[in-house]
Amino acid sequence: MYETKNFERLLGLAGFSETLLKNHFTLYGGYVANTNKLADALAAMLKDGKTGAPEYAELKRRFGWEFCGMRLHELYFGNLKNGGTLSVPITALSVDGDALDESSELAKKIAANFGSVADWEKDFRAAGAMRGIGWVILYYDKDADRLFNVWINEHDAGHLAGCAPLLVMDVFEHAFITQYGLKRADYIEAFMKAVDWEAVAGRLQ
Repeated sequence: MYETKNFERLLGLAGFSETLLKNHFTLYGGYVANTNKLADALAAMLKDGKTGAPEYAELKRRFGWEFCGMRLHELYFGNLKNGGTLSVPITALSVDGDALDESSELAKKIAANFGSVADWEKDFRAAGAMRGIGWVILYYDKDADRLFNVWINEHDAGHLAGCAPLLVMDVFEHAFITQYGLKRADYIEAFMKAVDWEAVAGRLQ
């Protein structure tokens, strides 16, 4: 049984209104609830021998959407830091002086894969600014020791199998339109200023 995690520590986060965050928390809670409902329903259908039913197939397909919606939101909220403001340009990967610097393992990998941290940031922001709704994820492929900025159109489609999500940005309209309207670039700016680079670096491990 999955439980809804409490992310109220983010309330008061600069660039994210209380209304925006609370609405987003409620939406996330819906994904948790639906993941549990579908898991229970599928288990019951298996027990009752109904795996050949069309309803079983549809619920089976839907499960990935609900589960990934739940997990991506947890990763998204988990890589945000309340109270952090950029004391130096984002390209230095330093928030309030207590996160990553250019000598960190993550910064070195980013520079090695994208040419520089600045070029990585340009690519990540550009992916987030693309038309459409979805997610942008900085993925790490441990086997090849490579990083990729990936656009995820739907919760359950487009992920890089076997890769670890390091930084997750929600660019579905519910993540910003209440506060920013159609000014997605302003939301992306606020997001980049709120990234908890310590949490992101921890996922590299």
